[in-house]
Amino acid sequence: MYAQFDLDIPDTLAGALEVMAGAGRRDIAPLAGGTNLLIDIRSRRERPDRVVGLGNIGELCGMGVGADRVTIGARTTVSELLASPEIAAAAPSLIDASKVFAGQMVRNTATVAGNIACGSPAADLVPPLMSLDAEVTLASKSGTRTVALDDYFLGYKKDARRADELITKISWSRLPDNAVNSFYKLARRKGDAITITGVAVTIAVAGGKCSMARIALGAVAPVVLRAKAAEALLEGAALTPELIAEAAACAAGECSPVDDIRASADYRRHTVEALTRRLVSQALRKG
Repeated sequence: MYAQFDLDIPDTLAGALEVMAGAGRRDIAPLAGGTNLLIDIRSRRERPDRVVGLGNIGELCGMGVGADRVTIGARTTVSELLASPEIAAAAPSLIDASKVFAGQMVRNTATVAGNIACGSPAADLVPPLMSLDAEVTLASKSGTRTVALDDYFLGYKKDARRADELITKISWSRLPDNAVNSFYKLARRKGDAITITGVAVTIAVAGGKCSMARIALGAVAPVVLRAKAAEALLEGAALTPELIAEAAACAAGECSPVDDIRASADYRRHTVEALTRRLVSQALRKG
């Protein structure tokens, strides 16, 4: 049985933020798709006093792909991402991740902000978004602020969102035309499987040298992380096979995986190196 909690279903963002403003006095949980939260409530891993249903708030929906910036509303579902040719053109890695995100029924309900907010290091949408330099907008009754996704996660299941805040949108600057952006999820099967290793890359080459490198790693540390030392090796240099191999090994050294039922830590390090080398090499050929 589910735990007991009070349920609010406001019709506006202002109404939801009014409820969230009481979070200092009670444990309040926002509910969008619920594909993680409801399971956690049922298992008693989460015990909120109050749940704020966001399903009626149209202000949190929609996607916008402009000339300079891409914006995704917090309640956008994974299925809605897959149905958008504009997102496919602006963020190929996000589509790569959406295609292997759970099963169809979950994709119909799971939201982009919910995948971020759950704080899982194996969250499939986070490495692609991090490789795009995405930012999250956090709103409370007192105002809004923007946090780079790279700075959002503070530790396992810990993040920068205050108890009275909601994620309202995710946005990033459009990639340059010479950028290649991709993601690969390694799991025990193609769907309905938790990630063993997830790697997203963005690579741009200009004048024979790498002008931009982003490498984001999932399921290999307490949080999704950027392999910044590996990125620094690539940026400003010609992407030779030897340099790509060195950067891939560097990326493997930057992660801190654990042994669990799905894979050993050594295997995860090996796959970080292999997938980083593969995706960067593929990006170079496509570019």
